[in-house]
Amino acid sequence: QVQLVESGGGLVQAGGSLRLSCVASGTIFSISTMGWYRQGPGKERELVATISSGNNINYADSVTGRFTISRDNSKNTVYLQMNNLKPEDTAVYYCNLKSRLNWNAWGQGTLVTVSS
Repeated sequence: QVQLVESGGGLVQAGGSLRLSCVASGTIFSISTMGWYRQGPGKERELVATISSGNNINYADSVTGRFTISRDNSKNTVYLQMNNLKPEDTAVYYCNLKSRLNWNAWGQGTLVTVSS
């Protein structure tokens, strides 16, 4: 069973930056696709960014050019660098692991609040 633990959320002013981290337990991190998703107030959960085991990266249009996803397989950690944050980025951010067998694991979420 994989466990994911996010950290790095908080309160930031518009235009500011935050870096989220997600540490995974177990041994399949390096061969799994990792992703960040978010759920804003009154909204459905949506994709933010994904990074495959081969470092293929995908971003939502709303964050392209502002957010950067990366991974460190030696630390079983995926990161989300968020720059030029906007109030509409306010959400709970969830880390996701998608295994090669297509099952998913989720973290507990970390809250990001961007004030205007």
